[in-house]
Amino acid sequence: MVFYRLKDLIKAIRACKTHADERAVIQKESAFIRTSFKEENVELRHANISKLLYIHMLGYPAHFGQIECLKLAASPMFTDKRLGYLGTMLLLDENQEVLTLLTNSLKNDLNHANMYIVGLALCTLGNIASAEMSRDLCSEVEKLLGSSNMYIRKKAALCAIRIIHRVPELQENFVQKAKSLLNDRNHGVLLSGITLITEMCLANPETLVYFRKAVPILVRHLSNLVSAGFSPEHDVTGVTDPFLQIKILRLLRILGKDDVESAEAMNDILAQVATNTESSKNVGNSILYETVLTIMETPSDNALRVLAINILGKFLSNRDNNIRYVALTTLNKSISLDVNAVQRHRNIILDCLRDADISIRRRALELSFSLINESNVRVLTRELLAFLEVADNEFKQSMTTKICLAAERFAPNKRWHIDTVLRVLKLAGNYVREEMLSAFIRLVTQTSELQGYAVQKLYASLKEDISQESLTLAGVWVIGEYGDILVQGGSYEEEELAKEVTESDVIDLLEKVVQGPFANQVLREYVLTALMKLTSRFQSAASTQRVKTLIESYSASIEVEIQQRSIEYSNLFQYDSIRPAILERMPVIQIKETVIAGERLGSPSSSRQSAQTSASAGPSDQDLLLDLMGIGTSGGSTNAQISTGAPTSAGKAPAGMDLLADLFSGPSGGGAPAASNNTTSAAAAVTDLFSGLGVSASSPTPTSNISPPSSASAGNNILDLLGGGGGSAAGSVPSGGMAKPKPTSPVPAAATPARPTSTTSNGAAGNRKSFPVYSKNGLTITFTPVRDGANAAVVNIMTAFQNDEGMSGGPIQNLQFHAAVTKTQQLQIRPASSTTVTGNEPATQVIRIANPQNTPVRLRLKIVYTTPNHGGVDELCEFAGFPAGAY
Repeated sequence: MVFYRLKDLIKAIRACKTHADERAVIQKESAFIRTSFKEENVELRHANISKLLYIHMLGYPAHFGQIECLKLAASPMFTDKRLGYLGTMLLLDENQEVLTLLTNSLKNDLNHANMYIVGLALCTLGNIASAEMSRDLCSEVEKLLGSSNMYIRKKAALCAIRIIHRVPELQENFVQKAKSLLNDRNHGVLLSGITLITEMCLANPETLVYFRKAVPILVRHLSNLVSAGFSPEHDVTGVTDPFLQIKILRLLRILGKDDVESAEAMNDILAQVATNTESSKNVGNSILYETVLTIMETPSDNALRVLAINILGKFLSNRDNNIRYVALTTLNKSISLDVNAVQRHRNIILDCLRDADISIRRRALELSFSLINESNVRVLTRELLAFLEVADNEFKQSMTTKICLAAERFAPNKRWHIDTVLRVLKLAGNYVREEMLSAFIRLVTQTSELQGYAVQKLYASLKEDISQESLTLAGVWVIGEYGDILVQGGSYEEEELAKEVTESDVIDLLEKVVQGPFANQVLREYVLTALMKLTSRFQSAASTQRVKTLIESYSASIEVEIQQRSIEYSNLFQYDSIRPAILERMPVIQIKETVIAGERLGSPSSSRQSAQTSASAGPSDQDLLLDLMGIGTSGGSTNAQISTGAPTSAGKAPAGMDLLADLFSGPSGGGAPAASNNTTSAAAAVTDLFSGLGVSASSPTPTSNISPPSSASAGNNILDLLGGGGGSAAGSVPSGGMAKPKPTSPVPAAATPARPTSTTSNGAAGNRKSFPVYSKNGLTITFTPVRDGANAAVVNIMTAFQNDEGMSGGPIQNLQFHAAVTKTQQLQIRPASSTTVTGNEPATQVIRIANPQNTPVRLRLKIVYTTPNHGGVDELCEFAGFPAGAY
């Protein structure tokens, strides 16, 4: 069935009960329309295009009617032109080539005597004009801007906006005519003219400077609108033409930005608008909002800015959520201009924290943190802590971070700072970032007079609740460090502080924590270390024995790190003479600058990081290691396991050791035997006792605090603490959990690193094969691999450095050798025998690689040395690995 009228088609489509029926009707009608187009049926063309546009509005294909729309647009009849231009705007866009056929029709209609036909052409050109059409018809539009007909002037101004968007260089053609539109009395022409000027000012700074001369004209128009009486034609709920007022205010904001002269010219009218506009209706609020933005973005008077902020404060008491949201967002942007004016509305801002709308709560929270200063930090922090208690989980992490940062920056005293952070830990301990926890630990270590207060508060908090992870971690750390102060008691008079705590109470609490339902591996590591520390704090032998029993119970833990700590600490009980020195208190933690979410925070360096060398010693070992992997020294991370072995010289300790891989292998200090390179310092052991908080000792504890055994094998006895011998040091057991090698026969304390013949599994030394690694500038480096006899997953590599003085020109000095392995392996480099290599005295160095997955050994090497012929050499190279069966 064919429908000859649009009404009939609409009725038929609405009568369809299913989508299939609708598609069938439209397909039949589309087929009829296509046939009619082919037959050039002029009488049905108008009706067919009408039906086709309706089909297009329903989402069905209608592109086959584009040419027919162009034919209707070229018709001399107004009704055909109107439908043809409407179809053209709906079915065509500026990217289609068919549009070029319309240019001639538009040009003719732009010069037509009938203003409505001219309006149709301007409307079409303003909606679908391409760059080519804009260039071709720009002169006609420019001429129409000066038309005596206000209807045409308004349409021409809107069309000019489209032209300057497509071809910006044509803007200069409309500048003079656009300025003349500012003197027009018709509101519609004035509105479109201001819109055109605004677009031109945003696009071209030179045009902006030109139109600043028109500020007095705009001020006069705005003054007339504000002071005008009731105007039925332009009145909207008692406000005269709010659309024109908003357009003028936006243009004034653009013209007055960074221009004092223009800002002074508009100050009076802005104050007048702000005070005379009715705020009970939404129309008035929109004008007031634009006025506030204009005041804030121009160099206005301070009194005017206070007035603007007061308007925003009044918006906060509005019932409309949208108005309150806009006010909070604008206050966030304007707080830097006049913080004191915003402070006056602090109470109503805090009330917004309890709003049902989550978007308003989020904006109010951001604004509340921006208002914190030295004078109101107590009040605002108390309110924010109250909100933290009931806040959504998505707010808690950012809130805890910002509250801790604000407390650190504006705290009136240390005790209030500790109380505030502790309150945060109690309310949202599971959402506290690691950096904030590190800062709290640093605060406690730096405030010696409040350490007793802090440990008692944390003890009392843990007695009540152990479900908050960060609170538990902080409590365990502080109790482990200052447990003796806790047992001694304090003079604090607060009821919540613990009174008469015994050693048994402390151990009971830690046992409850480690066996509780919230304990994870990290927490168990902390508790074991805290218990071990308490053995040097408590005086009772019964407490020490109880701790020893508790630690030994984890020697068979399925968690490798827990098992390793348990065994290491259990062995440490055999050496009561050095245990107190190893377990002494952490030194005051030094600050390391850290940036978190745009805020700068002083946080301690990582506890897994070796002690920093002084700045005068040149680049640190850490910097060299980062440089080895090509990641620089400014930050970053890598998956590779990195180690360095700095050669030793007579009477001088190595530059750095891998504390991760060797907890008890460090350079000897002043009081330790100088002959042993494996004697540990107390600080090297303490550094790794607490891991995961991001804290480390600021300075190493002298080894003179350690009383070495009097026997000749003192160094070896220290190594035997962890079940190791001289041939494979305790440090060869990485913290990642590599199996410990069985004890081997000890070597003399004064022995230097040599070929690991005692651990070979390949027979006599003569059967080993050396592999070349590096040969340049007279320096030759070779690797001799030997599989460890006690642990098949460990490979010992003897590194030999030889000097061909004929090429190098003399001794090779300042030799440094660095290496990195893949993330599936772990590496330890022992100190080299010498930093100087001559033709008669080659140097050696032992490398140990833990390879539990038995993957190919690949090394990335950095070699630094100095020769007489070549000067300083700093090179990177790679070792592709050993062939199958090489070890």
